[in-house]
Amino acid sequence: PYWEVPEGDQTAKNGKWVPGPGPEFFQAVEMALGELPFVAEDLGDIDADVLHLRDAFRLPGMKVLQFAFGGDMPQSDYIPHNYEKNFLVYTGTHDNNTTVGWFRNEAGEDVRQRIRQYVGNEVTAESVHHVFARLAYSSVASIAILPVQDVLGLDESARMNVPSSAQNNWSWRLLPGQLNQAAERLLLEWTRIYNRG
Repeated sequence: PYWEVPEGDQTAKNGKWVPGPGPEFFQAVEMALGELPFVAEDLGDIDADVLHLRDAFRLPGMKVLQFAFGGDMPQSDYIPHNYEKNFLVYTGTHDNNTTVGWFRNEAGEDVRQRIRQYVGNEVTAESVHHVFARLAYSSVASIAILPVQDVLGLDESARMNVPSSAQNNWSWRLLPGQLNQAAERLLLEWTRIYNRG
């Protein structure tokens, strides 16, 4: 399914879920292109049909570390020990706060405690972006994606988008020199250590 919004509406509030393309569409695209060049955004409120379609066509799904540390952490689909290879792992997406901003402002003490238990070390607002980057890179997910804000350890002031808000979205910009040689060396180190080259 996908969320359909009537033409001309200024917000998505009047939208509704409608059935999306089924197996026939994906079979036709696969016949034309070969291996499908898609990622299934299997986040949020999805049903078994979505998962079945994703798996039937071997579409990689998405894992987001910020979703991993709720009360169901050991069984969570988002916790690294439950990943399978055909997934992409993100520390957060464009719709999430930065990892530092999330840790400071959105993750409660119970979530912060579960992160500490999971990694076996103290985790602070100053270190959480590196901890999450290592969790992503060391996972079995085929691709690890770090928003540049998380590479740099930026706080909530660098958040890209707040869903359902029309204010101050998509305005953050990477400044010249912000992505420096130290960040480059760190990414290269993680790529080598975790065999992601």
